[in-house]
Amino acid sequence: MEGRLCILCRGARYLCGRAYCPIVARMYVDMRVVNIVESNYLFGSSPPSVFIGRLGYPYVYAGPLAPPATGDTKVYDYPEQWRLMKLEDLLSLRLSLILGRKIVNIHMVDNKFIELLQHIVLGLRPIDIEMRFSKTPRGYIMSDYEPPIGPRAPIEYVRVVGSSATHRAVERLYNDFDVRAFEAVIELYRVGVEVSQIQKILSVGALGRKRSRRLVPTRWAITAVDDILSRHLIEDRIKWYGELGEIQVFTRYIHKNLFITILVPGRWSYEWMEAWFPESTWNQNGKTIAIEGDYEIIRPRDEYASIGGCYYASRLATAEYLDKIGRQAIAIVLREIYPGFNIPIGVWFVREQLREMYRQKPLKANTIEEALEIVGRYSTVGTTRWIEKSRLLQLLLKNKRLDTFIKK
Repeated sequence: MEGRLCILCRGARYLCGRAYCPIVARMYVDMRVVNIVESNYLFGSSPPSVFIGRLGYPYVYAGPLAPPATGDTKVYDYPEQWRLMKLEDLLSLRLSLILGRKIVNIHMVDNKFIELLQHIVLGLRPIDIEMRFSKTPRGYIMSDYEPPIGPRAPIEYVRVVGSSATHRAVERLYNDFDVRAFEAVIELYRVGVEVSQIQKILSVGALGRKRSRRLVPTRWAITAVDDILSRHLIEDRIKWYGELGEIQVFTRYIHKNLFITILVPGRWSYEWMEAWFPESTWNQNGKTIAIEGDYEIIRPRDEYASIGGCYYASRLATAEYLDKIGRQAIAIVLREIYPGFNIPIGVWFVREQLREMYRQKPLKANTIEEALEIVGRYSTVGTTRWIEKSRLLQLLLKNKRLDTFIKK
């Protein structure tokens, strides 16, 4: 980028067009890890946090995460607190988390190393951890599923210092070998355990029947929990509610992303669509806007959504809102990603931004045409393009009941 822009901006005005300042983010990361990048030793407080890889499954990399800092580090791995955070501040936190890892068999949950990971994750508060590596930690991990992770290295020695209190329900289900994993996930959610913690507990093989317990790669655990919980809300609660009495439209713009939801009276149906502009994360070299999505009518889909984990993160946030107001509806959720948002930071971003959006007061419309007029005021893609790509919008504009399209 032009150096003059940086001098004028100084990390405050985003004149380069990015959703974050890479210079500020890099500076913060360097400041946080400077004490350990030239060392093979780390003493810090795990948020608590662990990472389970997926490459080589069923033999995968696994290990604890901790920053070169002690004390209250919970925010380092607490997506529920990130929705209003600047991206450079988030990157500075996440990229200073050091991963000590080793290859483990996903079925060996009685292994002492895995038990240590479980001990770290089950706690409510950060826990001090000591790690020694076989070489200096280097690199970082960026993914559209899990949040960014900083330097990593093979771990030679790890020790937890002290202990942390555990939620009563977490401890009970950890010691209950007769409850299936999906039932345990729902129970933890019902008693108020945060979604992000449930995802970590599932990933370390701490839930389910004894013979079925195993490590679950972090990205799979994230999507699995989003799917289980949203499916539970839809099938056990939302489909029994009366239909929404009016059309509601929600919008939220943040970090070069625009989120739009149209809720239409009717039986539960759902569509998630993404429009990636050129020079955004997954359309870096494209010349035109790339739009993809997937949908379900009446019942949650059985096949994995082609659009990936964001489908389920969005569905969970939307289902939570409908459950809160005690109504069912046809939900069409759109996302526009503009140039400048060019780093993958995880599906938490979709879930938490939509949760925040649903806390706001919706705009109301009498017809789907009026709702699309509202969308047109905010959307850069434009309603015509969205209608061309959206299966549910096409059906609604034809004035057909969506339940006539369900397979008998």
